[in-house]
Amino acid sequence: MTNPVEICSNALMILGAKPIASFNEAEGMGSNLDRAKLASNLYPQVRKAILRGHYWNCTARRVLLSPDSAAPAFGYANRFMLPGDWLRTWAVGDERNRQRVAYRTEGRYLLSDEVVMPLLYGADTSEEQWDPLLVDVMTAAMAARMAYPITASTSVEEMRQGELQALLREARAVDGMDDPPETLGDFPLLRSRVLG
Repeated sequence: MTNPVEICSNALMILGAKPIASFNEAEGMGSNLDRAKLASNLYPQVRKAILRGHYWNCTARRVLLSPDSAAPAFGYANRFMLPGDWLRTWAVGDERNRQRVAYRTEGRYLLSDEVVMPLLYGADTSEEQWDPLLVDVMTAAMAARMAYPITASTSVEEMRQGELQALLREARAVDGMDDPPETLGDFPLLRSRVLG
């Protein structure tokens, strides 16, 4: 099973550094860099950035939110608390009905005049639930982020950033292939152009 330590350990090995067995691992004498501490400090932020940066199918969740007991002071009739594992809103409303839902995100709440809020969001899921390509992206992201502190080389850092960007493009494309293609829908103007 994939876990944060394994991801960071693999990223360190990619950089030619010794792997770690835990985030609490003590560094040997004479070392001026604590690899385990570096990895544990950087990992949470890099992880959230990668998860928020793309609609990963393996992190998508759907919920129906009910209004909170306290309404906003003005502007909207209701507020809805976002789920505890929420990282990014992907869609609000039911896309099958193509109804636009007016809403605003403020802090950990969605504000709207709706009485029930259908929400599709990116969840803060555990690494065990990730697609293998997402694990590869996260490993590459950690290698890129730790490249300069580990190697003191800007060229290695630039190379790892380039590899991360290429892997991100590939992973996003493959992840997107799991869904049916988007269509332009049944729009009268489009239909008249096709038939005309």
